[in-house]
Amino acid sequence: MTDSPTPVVAVIVVAAGSGTRLGRSHPKAFVQLAGRTLLEHALRSVYSLPDPIQVIVVAPEDRVSEARAIAVDAAAAAAAAAAAASTDIVAGGATRQESVRRGLAVLHAGVEIVLVHDAARALTPAALFERVVAMVRDTNDGVIPGLAVVDTIKRIDATGTILGTVDRSELSAVQTPQGFPRALLVAAHDTVADEATDDAALVASAGHRVRVVTGDALAFKITTPHDLEAAELLLRAENSAPAVVMPRVGTGLDVHAFDDESELWLAGLFWPGERGLSGHSDGDVAVHAVCDALLGAAGLGDVGGIFGTTDARFAGAHGDVFLVETLRLVTQAGFGVGNVSLQIIGNRPRFAPRRAEAEALLAGLLHAPVNIAATTTDALGFTGRGEGIAATATALLVPLAAGDQPLGGRPVLSLDL
Repeated sequence: MTDSPTPVVAVIVVAAGSGTRLGRSHPKAFVQLAGRTLLEHALRSVYSLPDPIQVIVVAPEDRVSEARAIAVDAAAAAAAAAAAASTDIVAGGATRQESVRRGLAVLHAGVEIVLVHDAARALTPAALFERVVAMVRDTNDGVIPGLAVVDTIKRIDATGTILGTVDRSELSAVQTPQGFPRALLVAAHDTVADEATDDAALVASAGHRVRVVTGDALAFKITTPHDLEAAELLLRAENSAPAVVMPRVGTGLDVHAFDDESELWLAGLFWPGERGLSGHSDGDVAVHAVCDALLGAAGLGDVGGIFGTTDARFAGAHGDVFLVETLRLVTQAGFGVGNVSLQIIGNRPRFAPRRAEAEALLAGLLHAPVNIAATTTDALGFTGRGEGIAATATALLVPLAAGDQPLGGRPVLSLDL
């Protein structure tokens, strides 16, 4: 279809097989797989080979025009399609062997290595073609890909009676593309009249050596409806875009009663002369609400579940301990802190004079903006009656992209808790 350097490698893609076992009325190479024919999938791998090649598609006589159009689309879609020297579409014969022979008849003069490939092995990766070509060049023998047989194989008679167990170490489940020096394959087709199961058998029956190179699980043959379904699932998994992680929002709420025997720690600050709050740690309701909001947004649970109310390590611990560890867990989960909004509810202490100090402290620990507001409840409820303090917090987390420096490039502090 295009002028390119003279190829030394040709790939004959056999697409003339019936779709009977696939349960289709038309040739299986023209059956749709994820919106494209098996033939187009197969050709996309062929056209992505790095070296100049001659592509020969052997199609049913009534599908030659369709095969030509498919080849044009596949070449256009392949990233390295310019490497293909030419594409020829020929009508196949009554048997696979005859179809390959017709493909051989249109080989260019400079072709030295011929690969024969089944279009039904539509997911075969380009790397397998390259592996076969490399070994043909190195050995000057026929080369076919194969996989080790993992199932136990029994020999049976016509009645189904087991005659013995076959040694799996001597078996290989062979695939295509099968590669050969041109002269060797052409001579085998010219001299062997009996129908062979594949080109490797034909070449071997002509007295030539054929080697096996490691195959690929993706080169399985799509023969049955189950095979087609498996191929669909593989393509769906391969083409699925990774889930986009969206920013997350969490809320937190904490309440503590006043305790005249304790010091007051609130929003990370010590408040001398103020009534303290009861709690296993220092009772800092503001910090605990922030931690709950962060943990909730990251899907990591809550303060009670992470730190516990009976853990001796946190007895009397101040807010910085909880915030630093919470930030470590959030970052480890793949998130950075976008911002935090905190509301403190209570009659005392008067928060406004120290708001900026508290915001700076918490923002420094979280490496993110923190806004704090304080309010009373106009003498309503337990806070209005002076029985304790409550706090609510809302936190925005943003996903960290791969390679991002978390926290604006600052290291994440780690505690040996």
